Amino acid sequence: MSDPKNAETFAFQAEIAQLMSLISNTFYSNKDIFIRELISYSSDALDKIRYQSLTDPSVLEGERDLEIKIIPNIDDNTLTFHDTGVGMTKADFVNNLVTNTKTKTK
Repeated sequence: MSDPKNAETFAFQAEIAQLMSLISNTFYSNKDIFIRELISYSSDALDKIRYQSLTDPSVLEGERDLEIKIIPNIDDNTLTFHDTGVGMTKADFVNNLVTNTKTKTK
């Protein structure tokens, strides 16, 4: 299962950072749409582990509850999204980012 202590943080290249800024400021200026998108990614992660468990039940050992948690931090004015699914690799993330950008610009 995913362990927040083992979570990986990616430093983006300048081009990707600019693209992220463009996406967040242009396509996701509506916060409700952006939050819905993040919940959708978490839902996909749950679907991914559910699918993997069909052929490898051990992936659910120790973490039977598939859930999405949204944790508000009022002091920092942030929301943290945490799910118990299978996360994306760096390649998956970049690929999805590019795919979503192409979709949103059509």
